[in-house]
Amino acid sequence: MMAQLIKNGSLTVDTWNSLEIGEGESPETLALPEGDLLFPLTVWLARKNEIIARYPRIGLLLQPADRVEEIAADLHYFQVIAVNFPKFVDGRGYSTAALLRQRYQFAGELRAVGDVLHDQLFFMRRVGFDAYALKDGKSVEAALASAFGTFSQPYQGATDQPQPAFRRNA
Repeated sequence: MMAQLIKNGSLTVDTWNSLEIGEGESPETLALPEGDLLFPLTVWLARKNEIIARYPRIGLLLQPADRVEEIAADLHYFQVIAVNFPKFVDGRGYSTAALLRQRYQFAGELRAVGDVLHDQLFFMRRVGFDAYALKDGKSVEAALASAFGTFSQPYQGATDQPQPAFRRNA
């Protein structure tokens, strides 16, 4: 069964699979299966030309310590960039999303994965995420019903609304 995904405010089926480097494997020796794959940054950097030649649709999986600057020139290759939140308290993915959207104008799907809880979704959308794979066991339906309406009018400017409230209301 495919994982459920919230994308652009509605429930959808996730067809992308994360490629994982197993014990004893390296980015250079990892077997590359068919299908829509989210490649770890290390695999992308080691085998970029092979991946581009072989896959019509390419996804990237970024970890908190990965630097967006390393892939800035490659962003046009990716249909999806997934940003992993390994722990609820690790907020580095918010900065990654803001950089991708604001500085590098990434226009593809930007997905939050990992320890993603429904009370984070409003804030994730503000920095540029448009797809969310909730942590296992969390209700996608409950998230859709309440997560995106946390605040009716955010005060600060952000990726989703660059102008702060005082400028919008002037």
